[in-house]
This record gives sequence, structure tokens and C-alpha cells, in this order.
Amino acid sequence: MTSSQLQKLCESLASSSHRTCGWINTSLLSVPSDFFQLRQLRRVRRSLDDASVATLVHAFVTSRVDYCNCLLAGATKDKLQLLMNAAARVVSDTHKCDRGLTNIRRNDLHWLDVPERVTFRLCVMVYKCLHDMAPPYLSELCRRTCNIEGRRQLRSATRGDLDLLRCRPSTCAGAAAWNSLRERLKNSTSTIEQFRRLLKSFLFSSY
Repeated sequence: MTSSQLQKLCESLASSSHRTCGWINTSLLSVPSDFFQLRQLRRVRRSLDDASVATLVHAFVTSRVDYCNCLLAGATKDKLQLLMNAAARVVSDTHKCDRGLTNIRRNDLHWLDVPERVTFRLCVMVYKCLHDMAPPYLSELCRRTCNIEGRRQLRSATRGDLDLLRCRPSTCAGAAAWNSLRERLKNSTSTIEQFRRLLKSFLFSSY
């Protein structure tokens, strides 16, 4: 594939995104268009090497699945999982009738399933709030139980849990996801990069 053809393909894939109220609606609202993009990539799969295909799929599919996916906490994610399965088939150059897709997705591509991807983003957001890496209006919504007067003797305080009783409905998903982590992960003093690696390993261990 020539550089001009690749540029036209990228422009075609990028044209399906649109902006609403400052938030870019992508695959969260337009799953059919993302399946169309994958079909476009499938047509030129033989002309691209594995690294190029992985880059294109990440740019136009998987990154869009992750974009603002915290809004999907508690919602049905079946269609997005089907989209991720289709993306994995394109990257691995396998077909629908081929077996072992789950093994390819998790062990070869190191992709989390969609529910765990949402949990990953929620926990990273909470980590940033607790370590002064997020805007104040978000950080003030995440309160550790150990910092609340009268609740410091509770077991949840020593585990590093967040307060669920006083949290707003909009932050309960993040607090619940955080509280489901291992104690040493919640009380970790590692950097954000180290925390992300440990968190991903923890989520993979649940399979």
C-alpha cells in the first residue's frame, strides 16, 4: 500500500467521529460505523504488516472504546465487546470461524475485556484524585474512610477503602471499583506508571 492510499484510508476512518457538547462521540455511540472501519482495514490487511495494523486498530477502534468509557460503568457492554473481538481478529488476521480468540485477545494482544477496561479507567482516575493529579473538583469527591472522623477504626479504613456512604451517585462507580482492589494496591505509593502496570496485572489475574 502506498503512502497516499494509507492517508486516504486514515482520513476515511477518522471522518466518522463527530463532536457533541464538547465531547467527541465515537464508538460508544456509533458501533456500526466502527465495524465498517474494521471491514475497511480487513480489505487491506494483506498489504500491511502486523505493527501497522495494530497501530491503525488502536487509533481508530480501541482508543475510541476507551475514550470516556467511565460513563459506561454499570451499563451493558456486549456490543463493545463484540467490537473488540472483531478488532482482535483483524490484528491477529484470524476469521470468525477460527477458535482461540479469547486466548489471542488476552495472552497475545494483552487486551482486557471491556468491563475490565472500564474498571481500569475508573481506578486510574481515582488514583489521580487521591494523589493530587486530578482537578480539585474531582479530588474532593474521593474521600478515604481513614480520613473521616469517627470511622478511622473501621476495617475499611485500614484497607484504604473510599467512603461509599457519603459519595455522590456520579462517583459511586469509581469508589466501588477502587474498593474492589487488593489492599496493597490501594495503599501503594508507586508512580502512576507502576500503578497502571500493577492494576492491569491484577485485572488479568481475575480471568
